[in-house]
Amino acid sequence: MVSTAWSPPAFGESELLELRERRIAPRITLAGVRVDALDFRTVLNSIVEHILSDGPTSYVVTPNAHHVVLHQNDELLREIYEHAFLVVTDGVPLLWAARLLGHKLYGRINGTDLCEQLCAEAARRGLRVYFLGGREGAADAAAALLRERHPALNVCGTYCPRFGFERDAAEQAKIVDHINSRRPDLVFVGLGAPKQEYWMYANRTKLQVPMLLGIGVSFELVSGLVRRAPVWMQHSGLEWLFRLLMEPRRLWRRYLVGNAAFCILIACEYISKMATRLAV
Repeated sequence: MVSTAWSPPAFGESELLELRERRIAPRITLAGVRVDALDFRTVLNSIVEHILSDGPTSYVVTPNAHHVVLHQNDELLREIYEHAFLVVTDGVPLLWAARLLGHKLYGRINGTDLCEQLCAEAARRGLRVYFLGGREGAADAAAALLRERHPALNVCGTYCPRFGFERDAAEQAKIVDHINSRRPDLVFVGLGAPKQEYWMYANRTKLQVPMLLGIGVSFELVSGLVRRAPVWMQHSGLEWLFRLLMEPRRLWRRYLVGNAAFCILIACEYISKMATRLAV
């Protein structure tokens, strides 16, 4: 059961209408998850344009197969996805599933790559970024490395919440106050799924920040604290296998059970689609 700390009021009708009007591309649906059919550059530009326009606090989610499985039985997560500024495909299996179901997507929008490219854009445009989450020291290490690559990058703050912070109202208020005091234009939220999605949704009305982006373990990957899969494994859809081999005790259930559940969901959707076609 989700704590009340994660359950803010839903968007009002006018706010929901504004979100829908901002859509810049059609959405497809995979196992009930609606995904924006955009390429990497369009996603990058859309986020930057929203920040520069000083738009209302919005958030981007980057689902993979694990998120799709969670989405099936989590009513709050479905609400969060419905009201996201963008929902973009982080996992190659989602691209495969889209192709099988006859949908067109434009490539993987990986959270780690998006984080790095947005930091490059932030350095070029003078935007302030904030790093929230990650393992102890990961956000600071990622910030240091990204400053080396982009000397003009302004990482205006980092914070690594302690374990269980989501059940501590005082700690949550402290995090929001710290972020607002640093006045970032963009907050990278690396709390893992679905915790980061709960957090962004719960705090969207409290933060004075144009954009929040959920990025999972990207601080660890950028800083090198966790090895990233070789490029050929990323492109071939085997990054999950590399991560499983690196951390089997922590990730076996997510990838072995979760991936099987994802395959079953997509297979059921495919069979249903074929049956509908035959019935026509």
